[in-house]
Amino acid sequence: MVSTESTGLITIGVLARASGLTASALRFYDDCGLLVPARVDPLTGYRYYTEAQRERAVLIRQLRSIDLPLDTIAEILAGDTDRARYLLDRHVAELARRADEAARVAAVVEQSLGTQVAIDAATLAEALDQVRTAVARTREIPVLAGVLLEAGANAVTLTATDRYRLCTRTVVATRQHGGEWSVVLDSNGLESITDRLRGMDEVVAAPSGGGLLLTGGGAEHRPAVIDAPFPDHRAVLAGLGPVRTRVVVARHLMLRVLEKSDEALQFAIDPTEISVSVPGDVQSLPAKVTGSAVTLSFDPATLLPAVHTALGPDLMLDIIAADQPVVLRSATDGDLTTLAMPVRSLHHNVSV
Repeated sequence: MVSTESTGLITIGVLARASGLTASALRFYDDCGLLVPARVDPLTGYRYYTEAQRERAVLIRQLRSIDLPLDTIAEILAGDTDRARYLLDRHVAELARRADEAARVAAVVEQSLGTQVAIDAATLAEALDQVRTAVARTREIPVLAGVLLEAGANAVTLTATDRYRLCTRTVVATRQHGGEWSVVLDSNGLESITDRLRGMDEVVAAPSGGGLLLTGGGAEHRPAVIDAPFPDHRAVLAGLGPVRTRVVVARHLMLRVLEKSDEALQFAIDPTEISVSVPGDVQSLPAKVTGSAVTLSFDPATLLPAVHTALGPDLMLDIIAADQPVVLRSATDGDLTTLAMPVRSLHHNVSV
């Protein structure tokens, strides 16, 4: 057995403790030629190292701690300083890239585990455009300048009201995770959001820090929100009286009449048609009417947006009374519902 005191060599155990490497790791580095012992006893197989190899062993441990491959470590230890710096810089840059990618993937996975709902992006854009026509034009009551987004029951419901109109549409979700939640989106900036949505296939909506996070198309968007309770629109809908008259009329005919006047229009509804009194004229619109004859008036500024954004070629109007909200929806597609308040005159509105 060789005396380490007389030769200046150290045993593998001493080197292991001094370098922070295990004896098995030192044997492995010997086998692959990265740290070959200064001497191996031919009888016992003991490995002996020099003091200089202690520094090399420490350097190997440090480089392995940042996941450098063995062949790259060998190049770094070969003695070319410029080459060693280049290899280290390249590896650190790759670690940073992988860390960024890992953070992105982790965020996506965390989001998928949290409360969220996925929707067809183009459909959501269409629904937002339809509903936001009913937001208030002033900020006298700030929350009325917003669109309520509610997620739950594998669907997203959007609602807006300015007290004279109430518009709501439900969009079926492609998937949902978590419970029910809601947020009020500020109407300012919604147009730019809908423009972005049209360029996506699917968007994932999730509550985030009291706001809303929209993810899709490789990007994230955080629309502005209004931190205030939205009016109980379901109570309004539930409190409507029984329908006395139901009218089905071609939407384009209603649009044609409404677009020609800025003054209140009177609609006299009988079993076969609607007589619309416009300034200096009376126009007849063919219609299918069920129930009682009724006469009521509308401000075009209230009714036109509701008719313009309605779904389908035919419009259905459910009338309760001349001084009660009229429910407008597509005759074939009930996803979008709008309440429009008739007027007694241009200056006498009754709030929904």
